[in-house]
Amino acid sequence: MSLPTPTTDDAAGNVVLGAPEIARALTRIAHEILERNKGGADVILLGIPTRGLPLARRLAERLEAVEPGLDAAALVGSLDVTMYRDDLAHHPTRTIGETDIPGGGLDGKVVVLVDDVLYSGRTIRAALDAISDLGRPRAVQLAALVDRGHRELPIRADYVGKNLPTSTTERVRVLLQESDGRDAVLIEGGVR
Repeated sequence: MSLPTPTTDDAAGNVVLGAPEIARALTRIAHEILERNKGGADVILLGIPTRGLPLARRLAERLEAVEPGLDAAALVGSLDVTMYRDDLAHHPTRTIGETDIPGGGLDGKVVVLVDDVLYSGRTIRAALDAISDLGRPRAVQLAALVDRGHRELPIRADYVGKNLPTSTTERVRVLLQESDGRDAVLIEGGVR
Protein backbone atom coordinates (compact mmCIF):
# COMPACT_ATOMS: atom_id res chain seq x y z
CA MET A 1 0.00 0.00 0.00
CA SER A 2 1.47 3.35 -0.96
CA LEU A 3 1.44 6.47 1.14
CA PRO A 4 -0.69 9.38 -0.01
CA THR A 5 1.21 12.12 -1.74
CA PRO A 6 1.74 14.78 0.92
CA THR A 7 0.48 18.25 0.17
CA THR A 8 2.18 21.34 1.51
CA ASP A 9 0.34 23.14 4.28
CA ASP A 10 0.88 26.88 4.60
CA ALA A 11 1.00 26.69 8.41
CA ALA A 12 4.00 24.30 8.26
CA GLY A 13 4.50 20.70 7.36
CA ASN A 14 3.03 18.31 4.85
CA VAL A 15 -0.57 17.17 5.16
CA VAL A 16 -0.64 13.38 4.93
CA LEU A 17 -4.23 12.85 6.11
CA GLY A 18 -7.11 15.27 5.75
CA ALA A 19 -10.54 15.29 7.35
CA PRO A 20 -12.09 12.69 4.97
CA GLU A 21 -9.21 10.23 5.48
CA ILE A 22 -9.36 10.63 9.27
CA ALA A 23 -13.13 10.05 9.23
CA ARG A 24 -12.74 6.89 7.11
CA ALA A 25 -9.95 5.58 9.35
CA LEU A 26 -12.06 6.05 12.49
CA THR A 27 -15.06 4.36 10.87
CA ARG A 28 -12.88 1.39 9.88
CA ILE A 29 -11.38 1.16 13.38
CA ALA A 30 -14.87 1.21 14.93
CA HIS A 31 -15.97 -1.70 12.73
CA GLU A 32 -12.79 -3.61 13.58
CA ILE A 33 -13.38 -3.11 17.32
CA LEU A 34 -16.92 -4.46 17.04
CA GLU A 35 -15.86 -7.42 14.91
CA ARG A 36 -12.94 -8.42 17.11
CA ASN A 37 -14.95 -8.14 20.34
CA LYS A 38 -18.19 -9.65 18.97
CA GLY A 39 -20.06 -6.43 19.66
CA GLY A 40 -19.56 -3.50 21.97
CA ALA A 41 -21.40 -4.61 25.12
CA ASP A 42 -18.21 -4.99 27.20
CA VAL A 43 -16.08 -2.34 25.46
CA ILE A 44 -14.78 0.79 27.17
CA LEU A 45 -12.83 3.39 25.20
CA LEU A 46 -10.24 5.24 27.29
CA GLY A 47 -8.87 8.28 25.51
CA ILE A 48 -5.39 9.44 26.45
CA PRO A 49 -5.43 13.25 26.65
CA THR A 50 -5.03 15.46 24.83
CA ARG A 51 -6.10 14.25 21.40
CA GLY A 52 -6.89 10.65 22.29
CA LEU A 53 -10.00 11.72 24.18
CA PRO A 54 -11.82 13.39 21.26
CA LEU A 55 -10.82 10.45 19.07
CA ALA A 56 -12.33 8.06 21.64
CA ARG A 57 -15.56 10.10 21.61
CA ARG A 58 -15.71 9.93 17.81
CA LEU A 59 -15.12 6.18 17.89
CA ALA A 60 -17.90 5.76 20.46
CA GLU A 61 -20.32 7.64 18.19
CA ARG A 62 -19.42 5.32 15.33
CA LEU A 63 -19.82 2.23 17.54
CA GLU A 64 -23.27 3.46 18.58
CA ALA A 65 -24.23 4.09 14.94
CA VAL A 66 -23.33 0.53 13.96
CA GLU A 67 -24.72 -1.12 17.11
CA PRO A 68 -27.78 0.94 18.14
CA GLY A 69 -28.10 -0.58 21.65
CA LEU A 70 -24.86 1.09 22.74
CA ASP A 71 -24.71 4.44 24.52
CA ALA A 72 -21.75 6.44 23.16
CA ALA A 73 -21.46 8.58 26.29
CA ALA A 74 -21.29 5.52 28.55
CA LEU A 75 -18.49 3.94 26.48
CA VAL A 76 -15.92 6.74 26.85
CA GLY A 77 -13.54 7.63 29.62
CA SER A 78 -10.30 9.54 29.98
CA LEU A 79 -7.01 8.15 31.28
CA ASP A 80 -4.37 10.60 32.47
CA VAL A 81 -0.96 8.91 32.50
CA THR A 82 1.16 11.85 33.69
CA MET A 83 2.22 10.39 37.03
CA TYR A 84 3.00 7.01 35.44
CA ARG A 85 5.43 8.36 32.85
CA ASP A 86 9.09 7.40 33.07
CA ASP A 87 10.27 10.74 31.66
CA LEU A 88 9.04 13.09 34.39
CA ALA A 89 12.65 13.92 35.30
CA HIS A 90 13.15 15.21 31.76
CA HIS A 91 9.79 17.04 31.52
CA PRO A 92 8.84 18.01 35.09
CA THR A 93 6.33 20.72 34.15
CA ARG A 94 3.54 18.45 32.93
CA THR A 95 0.05 19.37 34.05
CA ILE A 96 -1.78 16.55 35.76
CA GLY A 97 -5.00 15.78 33.93
CA GLU A 98 -8.17 13.99 34.87
CA THR A 99 -8.95 10.30 34.80
CA ASP A 100 -12.62 9.52 34.28
CA ILE A 101 -13.69 5.87 34.18
CA PRO A 102 -17.18 5.03 32.84
CA GLY A 103 -19.88 3.78 35.23
CA GLY A 104 -19.28 0.09 35.86
CA GLY A 105 -15.50 0.36 36.16
CA LEU A 106 -12.90 -1.65 34.28
CA ASP A 107 -13.18 -5.10 35.86
CA GLY A 108 -14.05 -7.75 33.29
CA LYS A 109 -14.32 -5.22 30.46
CA VAL A 110 -12.40 -4.88 27.20
CA VAL A 111 -10.53 -1.60 27.51
CA VAL A 112 -9.49 0.02 24.25
CA LEU A 113 -6.85 2.69 24.82
CA VAL A 114 -7.17 5.44 22.22
CA ASP A 115 -4.30 7.76 21.29
CA ASP A 116 -3.47 9.96 18.34
CA VAL A 117 0.13 8.92 17.58
CA LEU A 118 1.96 5.74 18.56
CA TYR A 119 5.70 6.37 18.60
CA SER A 120 8.09 5.02 21.25
CA GLY A 121 5.40 3.13 23.20
CA ARG A 122 6.23 4.88 26.48
CA THR A 123 2.86 6.62 26.81
CA ILE A 124 1.09 3.28 26.35
CA ARG A 125 3.36 1.61 28.93
CA ALA A 126 2.36 4.38 31.36
CA ALA A 127 -1.30 3.81 30.46
CA LEU A 128 -0.99 0.09 31.22
CA ASP A 129 0.48 0.93 34.63
CA ALA A 130 -2.38 3.37 35.30
CA ILE A 131 -4.99 0.78 34.31
CA SER A 132 -3.51 -1.79 36.71
CA ASP A 133 -4.19 0.66 39.56
CA LEU A 134 -7.81 1.15 38.46
CA GLY A 135 -9.06 -2.39 37.95
CA ARG A 136 -8.60 -5.68 36.16
CA PRO A 137 -9.98 -5.58 32.63
CA ARG A 138 -10.54 -8.82 30.71
CA ALA A 139 -8.37 -7.44 27.90
CA VAL A 140 -6.59 -4.23 26.94
CA GLN A 141 -6.37 -3.23 23.28
CA LEU A 142 -4.83 -0.21 21.60
CA ALA A 143 -6.22 2.03 18.85
CA ALA A 144 -3.97 4.71 17.33
CA LEU A 145 -4.85 7.11 14.55
CA VAL A 146 -1.21 7.10 13.37
CA ASP A 147 1.56 4.56 13.97
CA ARG A 148 4.84 6.18 13.04
CA GLY A 149 7.16 3.39 14.16
CA HIS A 150 10.41 3.81 16.16
CA ARG A 151 9.20 1.72 19.11
CA GLU A 152 11.40 1.58 22.20
CA LEU A 153 9.18 -0.97 23.95
CA PRO A 154 7.47 -4.15 22.67
CA ILE A 155 4.09 -2.49 22.16
CA ARG A 156 1.93 -2.56 19.04
CA ALA A 157 -1.49 -1.22 18.17
CA ASP A 158 -4.43 -3.55 17.58
CA TYR A 159 -6.17 -0.93 15.45
CA VAL A 160 -4.31 1.62 13.31
CA GLY A 161 -5.75 4.38 11.19
CA LYS A 162 -2.57 4.87 9.17
CA ASN A 163 0.93 3.40 9.33
CA LEU A 164 3.15 6.36 8.57
CA PRO A 165 6.88 5.59 8.29
CA THR A 166 8.85 8.60 9.49
CA SER A 167 12.40 9.51 10.36
CA THR A 168 13.28 10.33 13.95
CA THR A 169 13.95 13.92 12.91
CA GLU A 170 10.37 14.37 11.74
CA ARG A 171 7.40 15.26 13.91
CA VAL A 172 3.88 13.98 13.36
CA ARG A 173 1.26 16.50 14.41
CA VAL A 174 -2.42 15.62 14.67
CA LEU A 175 -4.93 18.45 14.44
CA LEU A 176 -8.51 17.82 15.50
CA GLN A 177 -11.61 19.95 15.03
CA GLU A 178 -12.32 19.91 18.78
CA SER A 179 -9.03 21.54 19.77
CA ASP A 180 -7.48 22.94 16.58
CA GLY A 181 -10.42 23.94 14.41
CA ARG A 182 -9.74 21.35 11.68
CA ASP A 183 -8.82 17.72 11.13
CA ALA A 184 -5.42 16.92 9.63
CA VAL A 185 -2.27 14.89 10.18
CA LEU A 186 0.94 16.75 9.35
CA ILE A 187 4.56 15.75 9.09
CA GLU A 188 6.94 18.52 10.06
CA GLY A 189 10.73 18.79 9.92
CA GLY A 190 13.19 16.32 8.49
CA VAL A 191 13.82 15.86 4.80
CA ARG A 192 11.03 14.30 2.74
